[in-house]
Amino acid sequence: MTTHDNDAFKPIATVDLAIFSLSPAGLSVLLVRRANAPFAGEWALPGGWIHIDKDLDLEAAARRVLKEKTGVETPYLEQLQTTGSAGRDPRGWSISIVYIALLSADDVEKRRDAMAEDAEWRPVEGDGVGFPIAFDHAALLKEALGRIRNKVEYSSLPGHLLPARFTLSELQSVYENLLGRKLDKSAFRKRMAEADFLEPIEGELRRASNRPAQVFRLKDIKSLALFDRRI
Repeated sequence: MTTHDNDAFKPIATVDLAIFSLSPAGLSVLLVRRANAPFAGEWALPGGWIHIDKDLDLEAAARRVLKEKTGVETPYLEQLQTTGSAGRDPRGWSISIVYIALLSADDVEKRRDAMAEDAEWRPVEGDGVGFPIAFDHAALLKEALGRIRNKVEYSSLPGHLLPARFTLSELQSVYENLLGRKLDKSAFRKRMAEADFLEPIEGELRRASNRPAQVFRLKDIKSLALFDRRI
């Protein structure tokens, strides 16, 4: 076995993020326009090199990149996959650790001024954004969307796209948006109660069309509650 000390034999190591939020257009993903080659001027998922002098671990690297691109620190971050090959980056052999991040619309709006100038929210269309994006990021985005849509069926994931305080009607609306179908109101509320991942905020009600609605929050903002059956 030959050992190489030359940097030319070291793979490119990055973290890439599929960062999702909700907008009036529905589920949206954050893209950045690349300033430099390769793929200069094209859109891509946000990403960055792993800084071995700064990043204590892979999650720290992902959180640093997220903060640089959005100005936001999300409590929910999930590793999607690790991918690598000689052909995915024209600069050479590369490895990418891919993460999913979920941001509430409130967080996005509050930190809009801190978002990188080259970053832009784009609505999700099917399994992508309706146009090509750089590297193998279209495939990574498709994988991320598949993970999200699958987990919506059996977890509290939609709650992480909402502001810290929300009503059950608002939560149901997000589930329906991500599932692409309407849900029975009574059955939905029964399932949420059984899953036991919400806590009512005492004394806080929100005006609704018929009567004041109780306001809730997630019991655990850092992890998902899993249901015993699909919604």
